[in-house]
Parts: sequence; C-alpha cells; structure tokens
Amino acid sequence: MDVTADSIQPADVRAIGTADLNAALAEGWADFRAKRGDLLLLPLIYPAMGLIAATFAFNRDLFPLLFPLVGGFALVGPVAAAGFYEMAKRREAGEDPSWWHFLDPLNGPRRWPLLALTAGFGFLFIMWMICAQLIYEYTLGPLNSVTPAALFANLFTTPEGWSMVIVGNIVGAGFALIALGLSFAFPYVVDKAADPLSAAFTSLRVFQRNPMTTLRWGITVGLILFAAAIPLLIGLMVALPVLGYATWHLYTRAVVR
Repeated sequence: MDVTADSIQPADVRAIGTADLNAALAEGWADFRAKRGDLLLLPLIYPAMGLIAATFAFNRDLFPLLFPLVGGFALVGPVAAAGFYEMAKRREAGEDPSWWHFLDPLNGPRRWPLLALTAGFGFLFIMWMICAQLIYEYTLGPLNSVTPAALFANLFTTPEGWSMVIVGNIVGAGFALIALGLSFAFPYVVDKAADPLSAAFTSLRVFQRNPMTTLRWGITVGLILFAAAIPLLIGLMVALPVLGYATWHLYTRAVVR
C-alpha cells in the first residue's frame, strides 16, 4: 500500500465519557458470552506460559526481566485482539460469525496495514525490554543469577532498588502511554482497511479529544489484565476476549464511521 502525505486521512472523532466505557465493557461481555474467546485462547496461553516458565527456570540470569516482560505483553494487546474486532464487527452487522472469521483481518487489503502496525508495536515492545534491562543494570548492576527472594530484597530494602522501581515505572508508563494512544489504530484498520498512518493519526485524535477518558480506559484495562493474570494467567482466557470486544465497541463510539 502506497502512503503519501496527501493520502493520509484521519477520521473525525467524537467525545466519549465514563458512560461509554461502561457500555463498551457491558457490550464486550455480551459478545464474549455469545462467542467465547477463551476456547480459542486456551491452546495459546498455556504453551506460552510454559515457554516463559521454562526460559526463566533454566536461565535465572533473566529472572529480573520477568516482570517487565509480563508488563510488556500489555503493550502488544491490540495486536492479539484484531480477530476479536472482526468478530464484534460481524455481530454488530447482524451476522453470526464462526471462529474461522477470527483470521479474516489477515486476508485481503487489511493484511499489510495490520502487519505494519504489528511491526510498530513489536518495536515498541523490544525498546521497552531494552530500557528495562538498562535501568536494572544502571541501578542494581549487571544481570546475574538471583533468587526471587534476593531480588525482592534488593528492590524494596535498598536505595538502588527503589531507584529502579521508580525509574522503571516512570519509563514503563511512557511506553504504555504511547501504546494507549495508538490502540484504536487496529480496530480502525479492521473496520476500514485504512493505511497504517491514517489509522495511527485517527487513534491519536481520539486520545487528543478524550485524554482523561482514554487514560481511564487504559487504567481499567491494565487493572483487569493484572487481576486476570494472577491465577496462573487463567483469567486472561476471559479478560482478553472481553477487552478485545469492548475495545471495538469503544472505538465505534469514539470514531465517526
């Protein structure tokens, strides 16, 4: 897809508020009850969880990066949710979608814009992991074999540990803000097969028009994902589909179609 300055056409956006957030979550839950995404995510989450556990079990030098890694998964959430946007879009149109429609966004004219956005979010994730490692090494020294107890002791009983916690959270919040500002680009591409820059600028317009509401949405998503991840990631099988569906419904309220 050729993209020039003249071809970039962000959509108009609307003001949204707390009522829209609540309605989007309710509609996302209704979509989940109709099309249970946990059945699709079950064979994906547990192999990923096992791979992560094995990696950190056999290489304890990497253990300090476990928490940035888990937090970084939230940055790429919109990438994984593209299929749920498609399902919600079809239900909105009165269809009864089947699960093979989950992969429809990767077919036709939407494929390359979605892949371009995915590459951008992947770069964001990699940069976050690099920053997390640099912050750790600058405050607590080089990565080395450390037990969980020793790591937590260093984090919360030493000035260097508190420096890492504070700086890491500030930098992480910056990355999260970028991801949040661009999060509506994915449903826009699924909806309109738009070029990635038009989608990105549309998403930024939503953020610019509704900064506090968008921040509340980001905090809500973060809290839900955190709570869902506590019981061995089991809750993510419900949280991810519901949030994917809900993001679509919030997008339809925020963007003029």
